[in-house]
Amino acid sequence: MAKLHLGLTPWNFADLSAKSLCEQARYAEAQGYESIWLPENHFGENALPDPLTLLASIAGVTERIKLGTTSYLLTLRNPLQAAEQVAVLDQLSGGRVILGVGRGYAPEMLKAFHVPPKEKRRIFAWTLGLMREAWAGQPVSLDGDPEKAIEVHPRPLQQPELPIWVAAFGPKALAQAGRLGMPYLCSPMESLATLEANYGQHRASAEEAGIAIPTVVPLMRTVFVSKDQKEIDEVKVALTERTDNARLQAGESYEDWTIVGTPSEVEDKIGLYQARLGMTHMVATRLRVSGLADGMLTTSVALLAEIVNAG
Repeated sequence: MAKLHLGLTPWNFADLSAKSLCEQARYAEAQGYESIWLPENHFGENALPDPLTLLASIAGVTERIKLGTTSYLLTLRNPLQAAEQVAVLDQLSGGRVILGVGRGYAPEMLKAFHVPPKEKRRIFAWTLGLMREAWAGQPVSLDGDPEKAIEVHPRPLQQPELPIWVAAFGPKALAQAGRLGMPYLCSPMESLATLEANYGQHRASAEEAGIAIPTVVPLMRTVFVSKDQKEIDEVKVALTERTDNARLQAGESYEDWTIVGTPSEVEDKIGLYQARLGMTHMVATRLRVSGLADGMLTTSVALLAEIVNAG
């Protein structure tokens, strides 16, 4: 197996307190994970509306693990303030930020923030463009008036630019990510066949724009590893009932978007994703199944690190 950069999201979403997230991050770092990732979502009971603040907490109790956002929603933010806040996190963490950025897909959420859904791609591009200019030390203004332009401080510790990955769903978003020349961060609930088409479109859009195709190919996958077949069967049965938010085509099932099995089975499937998609980074996402024993999940986290790090 080729060298794979391994990251993960928290596996215990029943407790999203800073204390719990920090404990999970410390455990992941001790197991050899290279990055930990938080999503952004709003208004639900388990909302995570401010991932940067929680990642700052994690930064304070870890040393090496990189701090990622699976989709920091640029459409909801003032570009100057967002540039400042991301730079502060990169500075205080010692240059450990990987910024996954997105537009937001739920119309209700966008409308709550007074963001016209049809304008989200334009606003996303405008916001990201201003942030990158600010980080490069260029004077910027929100209305383009050079007399109002200011320099933003601090700047990220990582230079010339911190890593930016683009979360994308659908042809227009994939094309936009390709034209930006940035790695595409996929949904964890799309099949391998769909991802092959998506990555092909992403590469084609980069080529059409005359932009170098990114060498970083990240994948988010739902993973569960166990040496106990009963545990594996329990998880598989539970996953058959998970269809909400799954982006599956006719004839596809949970097996097309998850990696579940014994260590050897999981190793083989990871190798398949590397061979078919050129995966360089894998972010293992939480099981969307409730009621599993915490010990099953932490053991899975440790086993996956053993598999990947042994390779």
